[in-house]
Amino acid sequence: MRNDLKERREGEGVSQGDLAQAIGMTRQTIKAIERDRYDPSLELAFALAEHFDCAIEDIFDPVEIDP
Repeated sequence: MRNDLKERREGEGVSQGDLAQAIGMTRQTIKAIERDRYDPSLELAFALAEHFDCAIEDIFDPVEIDP
């Protein structure tokens, strides 16, 4: 699933670790999501959307990525 998490995070000037701490996840999880290697759970997607004050579909695009 494509996403613009890295762009949003960098736009706020926040590190992966800081974002992870703010939403109760690990830096490795944020890194994996940003690299399109991990699709977040619905709970995590909602937490990210709440953090960035937007809708989930504003961050995530459900278009499949070729492996």
